[in-house]
Amino acid sequence: MSESPLEEGVNTESQSPQTPKGADVIRARIASLPTSPGVYRMISEAGDVLYVGKAKNIRKRVTSYTHPDRQSIRIARMIAQTIDLEIVRTETEAEALLMESDLIKRYAPRYNILLRDDKTFPYILVTGDHDYPQVVKYRGSRSRKGEYFGPFASVWAVNDTLGLLQRAFLLRTCSDNVFANRTRPCLLYQIKRCSGPCVDRISKDEYVKLVEEARTFLLGDSHGIQEGLAKRMQQASDTLEFELAGQFRDRIRALTRVQSRHEAVAAGVEDADVIAVHQDGGTTCAEIFFFRGGRSYGNRAYFPSHAKDDGPEEVLEAFLGQFYAKTKPASLILVSHVVPNHDLIEEALSVRADRRVELRHPTRGEKKRVVENAMINARDALARRLSESASQIRLLDGLASVLQLDGAPERVEVYDNSHVSGTNAVGAMIVVGPEGFMKNAYRKYNIRRAGSGGASAGDDYDMMREVLERRFSRAQKEDPDKTKGMWPDLVLVDGGKGQLSSAMSVFEELGIENVALAAIAKGPDRDAGREKIFLPEQSEPIQLGFKDPVLYFLQRIRDEAHRFAIGTHRAKRGKQIQKSILDEVPGIGAKRKKALLHHFGAAKAVSTAGVKDLEAVEGISRGIAKKIYDWFHSEP
Repeated sequence: MSESPLEEGVNTESQSPQTPKGADVIRARIASLPTSPGVYRMISEAGDVLYVGKAKNIRKRVTSYTHPDRQSIRIARMIAQTIDLEIVRTETEAEALLMESDLIKRYAPRYNILLRDDKTFPYILVTGDHDYPQVVKYRGSRSRKGEYFGPFASVWAVNDTLGLLQRAFLLRTCSDNVFANRTRPCLLYQIKRCSGPCVDRISKDEYVKLVEEARTFLLGDSHGIQEGLAKRMQQASDTLEFELAGQFRDRIRALTRVQSRHEAVAAGVEDADVIAVHQDGGTTCAEIFFFRGGRSYGNRAYFPSHAKDDGPEEVLEAFLGQFYAKTKPASLILVSHVVPNHDLIEEALSVRADRRVELRHPTRGEKKRVVENAMINARDALARRLSESASQIRLLDGLASVLQLDGAPERVEVYDNSHVSGTNAVGAMIVVGPEGFMKNAYRKYNIRRAGSGGASAGDDYDMMREVLERRFSRAQKEDPDKTKGMWPDLVLVDGGKGQLSSAMSVFEELGIENVALAAIAKGPDRDAGREKIFLPEQSEPIQLGFKDPVLYFLQRIRDEAHRFAIGTHRAKRGKQIQKSILDEVPGIGAKRKKALLHHFGAAKAVSTAGVKDLEAVEGISRGIAKKIYDWFHSEP
């Protein structure tokens, strides 16, 4: 058995059919396992990670798996599928908890409680790389210099707060390039949502004061800001500067509105994340509220994937580890249930945040009231989810009946193409299931054959063939046993008999069976409600009644595929439009390209310029000028 400094485990090469499985494999490894903290991974015969767990004492924890009869049915099934065990030692149990969360996010093991969400939260950034800071919406890594406020649960919450900041503090939102080139005030200045620093309508010192007031407000001291504005309004009124007094009055009103909106909800809570879980029907909703500076930054509902016998405490514990693997925790986290391993999770979150984090289950007072409000939202969100799921299941049952399937499909893939005369051609795949659209499973394909000799421009049939060939060739390679959830029960293509024939030929060539096929074509004159459904080996199409719920369902998923395809095509076309002929000239980087465009005004003028004209541009030597000239004037 080879062992690296970080990880130890047997070699996971292909095993023979006689390779031991389950408890026998684990039992054979017990003596060699460490008694230190760490993380263990259960590996299947296909090389997939079945389960990731943490332990204070790895040997003691793993020993429990040698008795499958003492485990739940789900864990016993996991043990039976295990052929290998991989171990990573850590110095502390808190470090093991953090690593466990990261590995679960990476591998998404089927026997772990999973939080299937990869979205990052937006922030508000007060920039720090300009003399006149701007306030902007920001998402992504915090690479830009400045101060970040958030997270906000949604883009809507960010936009709402930005609108408030514009009314109350008159900070600029324009880009640095627009700021540098303005010669007269913009519309925001005219409607009193910007102080006009770009055209010197406010001094730098006065603008910096506005920035500090905005920072103070975002940090929670809105009352102090309001009192200061009231004094300045009174001073302006006393000196008969009524227009200025009116501006202070409008800013005070903006602050008053936000205070009345948030104070009732966040009373007694300054900076905290509030998390409540509610279970029903074997499903859990975890609702999180963000409070910063005594104000609500919005809320979001999550529906973790887990076994039906997992209780709310277990789901909450797993949620905390995985959610904060990518989001920085607040200094106080209020939860609806007593969390197992409370002290360990608190320590791990403090390590993650690089400061003290308190995890608390309040039992009285204002904090309990806030948690109870989150519980109400979690219950309502779960009720909506279950209702939508029930409706979705009924629609899938109806679809199965219409298409003569053996049962309701669990995974439906819908395909569509988008292009303009064969240019910037893209294919799109959307996925829908019992819980609605599965957006993390959407895929887009850049069509390679269109216009390149393999397919004529605008050949929709060949484009559909290419997309399906690539999609299912990969599925055959990566999931030949159909155990990873990569295979659909139904493939629906947008189009008529031609698209259906293309799909059928791909399936025949690849030897694909047990995947239903259908095509949905728009009605005459593209009328909604007169769509026709084409099935293999059925000469006449199916046409549903105008008010049939299944028809509405098919229209909705087809329109979603069309939306996704069109959006992908437009994004690709937009990038193509932004390209310049100067991008292909060797030795011309962004700086020289900018200098050439400033000097000549257009890329076409650069292509027709002489060597001496090119040499006159700042940063262009004679050698570079000759290289540019030769590039545009060489013989084909």
